[in-house]
Amino acid sequence: MVDWGTIAGLFGKNVGTEELETFYPIRPECVGDIPKTRFRPRVGKTLSARRLQAAFSEDGRLDIEKVLRRIQRGGIHPAIKGLVWEFLLGCFDPDSTSDERNQLREQRRERYGMWKAECQNIVPVIGSGKFITEPIITDDGEPIAAEGCDVPPVSDKKVAQWMHSLHQIGLDVVRTDRALVFYEDEANQAKLWNILAIYSWVDDDIGYVQGMNDICSPMVILLEDEADAFWCFERAMRRLRDNFRCSTTSIGVQSQLGTLSQVIKTVDPKLHQHLEDLDGGEYLFAFRMLMVLFRREFSFVDALYLWEVMWAMEYTPNIFSCYEQPDAALDDDTAQPINQKMLKQYGKFQRKNVQSGHADKNSALSVFLVASVLETKNKQILKDAKGLDDVVNIMGQLTGNLDAKKACEKALKIQEKYLKKAKKP
Repeated sequence: MVDWGTIAGLFGKNVGTEELETFYPIRPECVGDIPKTRFRPRVGKTLSARRLQAAFSEDGRLDIEKVLRRIQRGGIHPAIKGLVWEFLLGCFDPDSTSDERNQLREQRRERYGMWKAECQNIVPVIGSGKFITEPIITDDGEPIAAEGCDVPPVSDKKVAQWMHSLHQIGLDVVRTDRALVFYEDEANQAKLWNILAIYSWVDDDIGYVQGMNDICSPMVILLEDEADAFWCFERAMRRLRDNFRCSTTSIGVQSQLGTLSQVIKTVDPKLHQHLEDLDGGEYLFAFRMLMVLFRREFSFVDALYLWEVMWAMEYTPNIFSCYEQPDAALDDDTAQPINQKMLKQYGKFQRKNVQSGHADKNSALSVFLVASVLETKNKQILKDAKGLDDVVNIMGQLTGNLDAKKACEKALKIQEKYLKKAKKP
């Protein structure tokens, strides 16, 4: 249950850097190594506990229009991020009652518990509060002796592939958000490892790919219950899983990189031509930004702020039903007329797509965010970039120097410019 009074009291303070970091404390020895945090909760702009509580009806239905408007103006206060993210990512329908959501939450916890038990039967260390960083089977499926992890020989290829990934997940968990005090506790690292291991068991088509740990980590921190964090991550992956679909001939974000190329070619042909001349027309230098949604370019706090503003701007009111009904499609928004009242329940970015009839699923806001970053570096790239390495170095200078709010605002302007130019014959 949410303690609205306590949270509202927290928000009533003038929240500065020190108070903000009490939510996500940094290890003292790491303070000088992390990007500067720019986000500050602002009274009258940031979604507060009081505003969120007022947006719920007596039976628990959420006025999503009010919530989106506030998030797009100033993000979400740290005390209620986890709760609001569950709506933004489509875990719950805003038009559901509190009782309906509680029932659904229990069903999902049971389902997660069932998957967890399946995994524990194969690898007992799952759910033990520990995790592994060494291989537990050979290439031939024979068990490797490991402390606290006795496993049987494996002949099933899919099971073997999953077991081979577990130590790699563990190695990535150790490297994830190491500056945060939260991950000094092995139990919290194990929680992240459990979720990633179980997700890769359930989604065996994609499995585990490095970078998923960066997407999942904030959910583990924001949502205390492991099952709730899993489902929040699972919904985030509904948007992102194609980014992680890699093969010997292609990378997952290739479609979005193609869209990025088309956007820059349309809105800034001179810059695009210069990148083409430098053999950078495939925009591979933007791979990491799209893959893990700018986690490396921002501080932890600012990355969370960027994500929630993006998700609010991309919000579509049928997101929950589309995820619950696999046969439905998220890009069906343009298939039928939408009245003005319904249109207000869309985020700014998605609303423009609906109004223009533009429904390319690869035209995510993150693509326009990369375009906005390139545009801010336009002059420097045109003047100083004599090779692709120079472009990479210029883009690398962005870490800690980006303003998430300004980047989102510029991304919306580029989207508007792109849609207008794309419409012309």
